[in-house]
Amino acid sequence: MGCIHGDPKTAPRLGLILGFLSVFWTIPVASHPQCLDFKPPFRPRHQLTFCVMYKDFGCCDSARDRQLMSKFHRIMDHFDDYGYTTCASYVHDIICQECSPYAAHLFDAEDPRTPMRIFPRLCEDYCSSFWLRCRTTIPFLTDDPRVAQLASYRTQFCDRTGLEDTDYCFPHLVSNMQLTQGLGHLATDAKGCIRLCLQEVANGLRNPLAMVHANDGTHRFFIAEQMGVVWAYLPDRSRLERPFLNISQVVLTSPWEGDERGFLGLAFHPRFKFNGKLYVYYSVQVGFDERIRISEFRISPADMNVVDHSSERIILEIDEPASNHNGGQLLFADDGYLYIFTGDGGMAGDPFGKYGNAQNKSTLLGKVLRIDVNDNDRGPLYRIPADNPFVWERNSRPEVYAFGVRNMWRCSVDRGDPLTGEGRGRIFCGDVGQNKYEEVDIIEKGGNYGWRAKEGFSCYDKKLCANSSLDDILPIYAYSHKLGKSVTGGYVYRGCEYPNLSGMYIFGDFMSGRLMSLQENRHTGSWDYHEICMGEGLTCAFPGLINNYYRYIISFAEDEAGELYFMSTGIPSAMSPSGVVYKIVDPSRRAPPRQCHVHPHPVKTKSKLIKFKPKETLLRVELPAKQPKLSNTQLTVPLHRPQSHSQAKRDWFQELLDMLREQEASFWRTTPAITPSLIDQAFQPARGHKTIYSSRAQPWEGALRLVGNNEDRHNQGRVEVYIGGEWGTVCDDRWDIRAAEVVCRQLGFQRALRATTKAEFGEGTHLPIHLDDVQCLGTEDSLLECQHAGIGSHNCAHYEDSGVICGNSIH
Repeated sequence: MGCIHGDPKTAPRLGLILGFLSVFWTIPVASHPQCLDFKPPFRPRHQLTFCVMYKDFGCCDSARDRQLMSKFHRIMDHFDDYGYTTCASYVHDIICQECSPYAAHLFDAEDPRTPMRIFPRLCEDYCSSFWLRCRTTIPFLTDDPRVAQLASYRTQFCDRTGLEDTDYCFPHLVSNMQLTQGLGHLATDAKGCIRLCLQEVANGLRNPLAMVHANDGTHRFFIAEQMGVVWAYLPDRSRLERPFLNISQVVLTSPWEGDERGFLGLAFHPRFKFNGKLYVYYSVQVGFDERIRISEFRISPADMNVVDHSSERIILEIDEPASNHNGGQLLFADDGYLYIFTGDGGMAGDPFGKYGNAQNKSTLLGKVLRIDVNDNDRGPLYRIPADNPFVWERNSRPEVYAFGVRNMWRCSVDRGDPLTGEGRGRIFCGDVGQNKYEEVDIIEKGGNYGWRAKEGFSCYDKKLCANSSLDDILPIYAYSHKLGKSVTGGYVYRGCEYPNLSGMYIFGDFMSGRLMSLQENRHTGSWDYHEICMGEGLTCAFPGLINNYYRYIISFAEDEAGELYFMSTGIPSAMSPSGVVYKIVDPSRRAPPRQCHVHPHPVKTKSKLIKFKPKETLLRVELPAKQPKLSNTQLTVPLHRPQSHSQAKRDWFQELLDMLREQEASFWRTTPAITPSLIDQAFQPARGHKTIYSSRAQPWEGALRLVGNNEDRHNQGRVEVYIGGEWGTVCDDRWDIRAAEVVCRQLGFQRALRATTKAEFGEGTHLPIHLDDVQCLGTEDSLLECQHAGIGSHNCAHYEDSGVICGNSIH
């Protein structure tokens, strides 16, 4: 995260380098909006009266503005009227750069590991003018004795505080249209893809498919794994060692990748704080039958972080004719009723009966159900709400609220605009398509959502589609399988921290890994689509943020404060601990300080707390490090002026050419070919995709390359790993598909097709054997994280060199 403008000699050079590199890679401008607290700038809640140049958008609220004004008056009290007239504007400008939306850049603080500068980066002409007229103010602007030494020499002072690059120094930065145009709005690339960042929240989870809060003021969140275990997390993201709920012994699932059965849904009663009730949705086998089961549990009276497992009451069971299309969403809407979203029963094309399950209102499959579980301690386990649409319709189940759905995967209730309440109570769902289209729907009472007559806006069963009585509700958005093949419904953002996202419906696709958004157009009533991309370059260079995620997007969530999250995994198996929870972050703007502060109710814990340890890292282009700060000894010696612009230009241009040559050579050594089909699919970068363009002249520890094939196929070859400054091979003892998965993901491929042995791609006899007895789980970031006999320790020969064949199929 190093600031690339750490020295006036390197800043112009790197700015131009980035301009040339953008021909090959899309990289944002060198500086980016960031405050001195290493967070994005904001729109002040109250008017600024001193640093008015940043009254609309910047890094100061009214309280800080008043503090800076007091500092200004303390300084200027030392000067007479002439000094005040001459220097007040300079002192005002310099003090107020703390409020600039680019404050971190101006004060050299984009990297929190380096010391912050005393003075902001000043343009050379401005610095010279300030020094000539007002150098007597310097000791009052800072009490750092080193700066006082610099103040005696104009050249020395301006070399250290100035910046020759007129695009990024003050005051030219203020009028730089490239930087100020659209400042504070969502960052997008040339194609309109919204640039967002992520924050890792939880990891090591086995297919995390639900994350919910109890709405009880504690701001805990509960993450459910597909195998039937739910974990409780505290607001500081520590996890309780004892599971909140564990019904893995009865949940029906398997380790097969893509198995849709398992623990599928979790919802807390709106009055959970008072009645301690929660509801779960899971697959179960009864005899030879597979069913989906909705059960009620109560919290343990002895521990608020554990469910009383003996309290289970089965509310509803529905036979499943096939193992797929199990639905799985449970939620309570604003009316206080429990909504249950079931799949159509499985197989393909809803082949059950004359019209399929989804169009048959006498079955509970392919439906949105609504039941009343309030006050059910005595009498029936649930009641039918009196206004359910088909209560009095013959041959219809009274639980049915809407029908004609295929397999709605993840639905949510819109909290509504915090000020106007607009949109409140709408239920959004992603409905997984058959073989052409995915769709997003808003649920309406009594609505028919068209399946199996329609898939998206298109006819699937042409005979049913032509039926004039269908009267189906069309989706608000549908997309083809060129973009993705399994929609994951999301949420309308109603949180406080990121105002730019307000009202935006954010969702994803399980298969392609796309993050997407819809924004309602109030004039037309339509929904505008924008894809979401991860920020590149410095866009996400904030402490704790990352710009990559595992590809298989399983579910979305919002916390008690309304902030938005999603869950994804690298291996879609109920047994693979590769699931991660990410918080969505807008790097271009945040809410003003203290506006979004929450006060969680205390949580009494009886179980051991496991502190959260993030594992993800920011992926970005590595840039040359800043020049070191001057020592105290160096500060006492007059500095030489930097080399001439023409000489610097010759040097950096040669540097650029050398860098490009090395990167081109390194690219073809270590990176698979990018096919047009992959570009069209525009997959988001999965966490394992670690092949990042770098200015380093040599590979990094653990880097990989594939060599030895004779057909110039970059997706296959002998595996060679860079360790200890040299390339070496891997012996095929215990080499299997899981190790091959690690290799392929590290090289940017989506999967491993085969692990090859016995030197299928030739023997690397000119190299040492680096690794033997490699055993991987398949989720590691590199082979060095897998178990092995030790670097250089082996009992094999090159005729046992390992290899892989990688692929990019999403099936």
